[in-house]
Amino acid sequence: MDKNTILGFVLIAAILITFSILNRPSQEEIERQRAYQDSLRIAQQELQEAIRESNAQKVSDFDAAEHIDSSEQETSKAYGDFKSAASGEEKLFVLENDLIKITLSNKGGRIVSAQLKEHLSRNSLPVELFHQDDANFGFTMALRNNHIITTSSLFFNPVSEVTEDSEGNRQMTFRLQSETNAYIDFVYTLPANDYMLDFTVRSHEMNTIMPLGSNYMIVNWNSRIRQQEKGRQFEERYSTLNYKYLTDDMEKMNAAKDDEKKLTGKVKWIAFKDQYFSSILIAGESFSNTHLISKIESKESGYMKSYQAEMTVDYNPASNEDMSFKFYLGPNKYKTLASYDKDLPSDQKLKLREVLPLGWGIFGWINRFAIIPMFNFFSSFISNFGIIILLMTIVIKLVLFPLTYKSYVSSAKMRVLKPEIDEINERIPPEKAAERQKATMELYNKVGVSPFSGCLPTLLQMPILFAMFMFFPSSIELRGESFLWAKDLSSYDAIVSWDVYIPFISKYYGNHISLFTLLMTITTLISTKLNMANTNTSDQPGSGMMKWMMYLMPIMFMFIFNSYASGLSYYYFISTLITIGQTYAIRSTIDEEKLLAELHAKRTANAKKQPTKKKSSFMERLEKMQREQEKLMRERSKKR
Repeated sequence: MDKNTILGFVLIAAILITFSILNRPSQEEIERQRAYQDSLRIAQQELQEAIRESNAQKVSDFDAAEHIDSSEQETSKAYGDFKSAASGEEKLFVLENDLIKITLSNKGGRIVSAQLKEHLSRNSLPVELFHQDDANFGFTMALRNNHIITTSSLFFNPVSEVTEDSEGNRQMTFRLQSETNAYIDFVYTLPANDYMLDFTVRSHEMNTIMPLGSNYMIVNWNSRIRQQEKGRQFEERYSTLNYKYLTDDMEKMNAAKDDEKKLTGKVKWIAFKDQYFSSILIAGESFSNTHLISKIESKESGYMKSYQAEMTVDYNPASNEDMSFKFYLGPNKYKTLASYDKDLPSDQKLKLREVLPLGWGIFGWINRFAIIPMFNFFSSFISNFGIIILLMTIVIKLVLFPLTYKSYVSSAKMRVLKPEIDEINERIPPEKAAERQKATMELYNKVGVSPFSGCLPTLLQMPILFAMFMFFPSSIELRGESFLWAKDLSSYDAIVSWDVYIPFISKYYGNHISLFTLLMTITTLISTKLNMANTNTSDQPGSGMMKWMMYLMPIMFMFIFNSYASGLSYYYFISTLITIGQTYAIRSTIDEEKLLAELHAKRTANAKKQPTKKKSSFMERLEKMQREQEKLMRERSKKR
């Protein structure tokens, strides 16, 4: 492999390292977040103090009550004006369309299940979000006489059965009735053929049973995220708790370890996300005083992460105004998520599509404006996703072919000049390295060849390579799609697997062999050998170490990609295979003797045009380095 390709791999490594560094919070951000923590706790502390006082009062009153039934007394003190809602019989109600089935419970008036009809889990059952055993959602509010209630523990009354309008929108209303005329309604509306559930909170005369000056409620939401995919390691990496500020971009919690954040700014939405599915709570206005917790579950539990979110929403009980929310319960599909910003002003766009990790900067742009549109175009008339990846690879290689051709021609020029380079190396001893370099650069300058002319083509290709690296793990379209021996292009294609733990192998490679990854490694090694033979860099300083590095890197990638999506390994395999074919095709079209003659002709022409050409600054620096080196060697010789 030539120096340009080597430089390309080094630049790729630098980009990956820079990417990881840029995604870490700075020390200033950490310190700033710590500085705000005390102010963030104020609202929660007030309510928590009220809860403690309420509980203390409950105990005191309960002990002092001699003539009231203990159970009735406890219920009255615990739930105040909503004591009649403390008990009841749980009943379930269903809202569904062609995409999703949502089950609601009168206990808490909440969602207890959301099944996605078009997607199956690793157990071949419908993917289920918001499962009642794993998730809880409700509002906490203060009532008069220091009573604190949480809606999730109270029984609502269904106002009516599920209704459906002429457009296919289904609606269900639950009412939490107090002992007076005050009540709260939870209204759920599921549009036809949509994953977005409208959730409205209506209140009536709540100011009569709430303390004077009450202006907020606390929203409590927690959920355990089940493992949905075959490869836990990869799914865990892409399972994150994401959030978007009201006037800023999306941010996310640390996916590699337990994390906790207390946010000062206003938040528009919060997403409990796994690799391919998300539950997203969207505020009509905004959330404030947001406290988020993300924890990694044990591998044996069957769960990936556990998420907790606590935030406040503005609430005026005297106004009887509705509070509006939305729940997105569906796949992390770019086209679907982006559709919710259609026809919205730029300052009101939700940007739900940002939950997809498509890469930052230019990598994300390439995916959004080139790769995804091309993928959607092919998938509109081709159902086999293996064929789609093949066609995408061919298109990308054709687009990049001019750059590939230019890089190969640059390598060919260096190769035909090798006899003259060898003559320079024989004429000038190794200890005069600066003089060697000077003579070599003079030769390149005379024939009009730059040793770095092939670097730019390689550099321009790297954003596409990295963009594809981010695209495949984020593409739910590949989930469950088979091709050849790969049963699922979104997961690894194991042709051999075992259960026995093998030191080092099991930890870094896994307990399986991915065939596409193995094919990718073999073709990369062949391509490396081919390029190394074409460039003939064996006489260059450090070439031996570079050669070993070039052969070692594919082996390292084999370990890394063995647990990655087979679609990604398949893409790199096909891409490298096409590159090998292009190399042989370009080689057959280039007459190296004719190329050498052209270089000599150019050298003659340059000599006639500029017989007294001024030395470049680079050449002057080389000469200065040479003089300094020779001076140092003479001084060392005198000392001996």
